[in-house]
Amino acid sequence: MCYALLRPLLFSLEPETAHDLTMRSLRLAGRVLPAARVPDAGPVRVMGLRFPNRIGLAAGLDKNGEAIDGLARLGFGFLEIGTVTPRPQPGNPKPRMFRVTPARGIINRMGFNNGGVEALLENVRASRFDGVLGINIGKNFDTPIEKAADDYLACLDKVYPHASYVTVNISSPNTQNLRQLQGAGELDDLLGKLKARQQALADGHGKYVPLALKIAPDLEREQIVAIADALRRHRIDAVIATNTTVSRERVLGLPHANEQGGLSGAPVFEASTAVVRQLSNLLAGEVPIIAAGGVLSGDDARAKLDAGAQLVQLYSGLIYRGPGLVRECVRRTADIVDSASLELT
Repeated sequence: MCYALLRPLLFSLEPETAHDLTMRSLRLAGRVLPAARVPDAGPVRVMGLRFPNRIGLAAGLDKNGEAIDGLARLGFGFLEIGTVTPRPQPGNPKPRMFRVTPARGIINRMGFNNGGVEALLENVRASRFDGVLGINIGKNFDTPIEKAADDYLACLDKVYPHASYVTVNISSPNTQNLRQLQGAGELDDLLGKLKARQQALADGHGKYVPLALKIAPDLEREQIVAIADALRRHRIDAVIATNTTVSRERVLGLPHANEQGGLSGAPVFEASTAVVRQLSNLLAGEVPIIAAGGVLSGDDARAKLDAGAQLVQLYSGLIYRGPGLVRECVRRTADIVDSASLELT
């Protein structure tokens, strides 16, 4: 069914209900339809991994890895599932997701609701997807911030054998104090522990699984400089820019604009792209950038790459545009050729 016809029905439902219905449909599609073939359009090598195209799914849509095979059928070059925590947790009280439709935005305060890392891994093992799979990890809400590294290390130990890469989420605004981990001292300590564990796991498993760091758009220039420095010093394999914003500057006066939580979709595009551009200038190609935030068209995806990103992720744009957005973005970015992609031809 054409998404333009289906969207009014989905938008008549409460947002989380619509999300759950969509996920059930994708799970069913993944079970009954043949395994997907990912479009090989403008392949590129990033983090030492081969991506058949530059357009991926951002974390947050499939927190438990329940619909991997169904999502793979949409044409993504890679998928990222999670955020997952060591122990199951219900997340914040409902309602906790809100559409800001006039601005093509979404506000959520989900709070890392997920079934825990063991449940996610059961779903990963049951899937048929053999493409690039990122797993996004976080901390449980009741773990003190000074003990956060313990949760990240516990998740890393579990997901390492099953992930193509692992994303460390320290930028959700919906877990109390989580963004404190973006501070220079806290970040230095966390990345040092993660890199040491990554090396031990690489030795033990006989394979190197890259680490990516996901950061917020609500950062001052000096904070971005400090993060870029930490990424280089600790040899982090990629940075994802960005998560949702707590700013309401672009949705003032609109329905639901005053709801607490992170704002995604079109209103975050400019802020997240500005972070990509700053990181690109600071990192000078030393650390790859994966762009996320406000991509609702193929031109938006191209703009992220023009700002210095190597890969692009989608989430909120899918809610407003549907699966056709994936194909549009893949086509719009397929003609970009760089030294990494030349290795693959």
